[in-house]
Amino acid sequence: MVDRLTDTAISAALEELDQWQLRGDGLAITRTLTFGDFAEAFGFMSRIAILAEKADHHPEWLNVYNRVEITLTTHDADGLSQRDIALARQIDAAA
Repeated sequence: MVDRLTDTAISAALEELDQWQLRGDGLAITRTLTFGDFAEAFGFMSRIAILAEKADHHPEWLNVYNRVEITLTTHDADGLSQRDIALARQIDAAA
């Protein structure tokens, strides 16, 4: 079982993940990235897919041309966990 983050821990994490937003229901964080074209967006998604697979934690995402919308949540925790924060940091570093 994965522990769900407290509201305080979520707030602290979002202070350092300034490009991420808490979803309205408080159960996920989201970020939208824009690239030069589809190939750049798809390449980014491929790099993140490899990181996510290694961590056994996979994002929900939508890709439309040069835009990638990412949602992170931990279904096992019914909300946000440290796994989401760790993957968000990796995504930020790759972006």
